[in-house]
Amino acid sequence: MPPSPTEGHRIAAAAASFFINTVVFAAQVYAGSFYDKTPYHTSTLTGEMWVAELMSGHPERIKAELGMRLHVFLSLVEALSAVGLRASQHISLEKHIAIFSMYV
Repeated sequence: MPPSPTEGHRIAAAAASFFINTVVFAAQVYAGSFYDKTPYHTSTLTGEMWVAELMSGHPERIKAELGMRLHVFLSLVEALSAVGLRASQHISLEKHIAIFSMYV
């Protein structure tokens, strides 16, 4: 038996309500990412200590921060050192390369 007109209206209203609730929920989840900020870079280390921590820490962390694995980073340091790049007065060669790698 086909649904009655009032039953059809109730089904349509329930479907519309479900759709609207889903859209509102999705909008809240999306907007929440802009308002509920959780800091990502929370290390108390700066400069040389941070680079040393990257080099001695979890292998995936240096990949996430610099975009390369430790052996690639060390090879790059060695290759640039071989062509004459040196540490400056206050910044090591590793830190120079780490800074450059973060913004490339």
